[in-house]
Amino acid sequence: MLEPARRTSRLADGRGKRIDLADEARFLRSWLDKPLVTGAVSPSGKALARMMARYVDPTQPGMVLEIGPGTGPVTEALIERGVAPERLVLIEFNPEFVPLLERRFPGVTVVRGDAYSARQTLEGQLDKPLTATVSSLPLLTKPVRQRVQLLDDCFDMSRVGAPFIQFTYGLVPPIPREAIGLTTAAGSPRVWLNLPPARVWIYRRPA
Repeated sequence: MLEPARRTSRLADGRGKRIDLADEARFLRSWLDKPLVTGAVSPSGKALARMMARYVDPTQPGMVLEIGPGTGPVTEALIERGVAPERLVLIEFNPEFVPLLERRFPGVTVVRGDAYSARQTLEGQLDKPLTATVSSLPLLTKPVRQRVQLLDDCFDMSRVGAPFIQFTYGLVPPIPREAIGLTTAAGSPRVWLNLPPARVWIYRRPA
């Protein structure tokens, strides 16, 4: 079910700068250097970022993990949604993007590391269960078993019922239903304003 939109003025005080055209160049350089790691030639659009953020409930206690934040469009949407920066933990692999995120979003914890080894990367960083995981990783570049392992690792660090949120440009779920057992998967409406159009998939592990 689509969560209601929430508005906040949190970014109005300068905590986070708007995404600019320089981010497009950064993303393109990163993609040209390592296309299988970056997975896209430009950052997620605002409509897609907001769609992803809508499935995070900021009233639920706990930390919110974002993996593959890039230059921060989804991070910005999460803060606009009402998630306090101090509750956000980001795993970013690209060393160029880490200081950019730290400057752009004061108070957010940015960890440079491999999200596919999330538990090891976050060792000592979490003092309470995750309330949501939001992923912009290019999952389709990895084998299905590795995608499922990532999903399980994030659920193991999360409270019961916490969503794992992932976007895809494809027509089918990025983690196949037949590979996830009892875990549920639901797709959002297609985000036609994104280029290319995308869909958000929400996974939950039942109690």
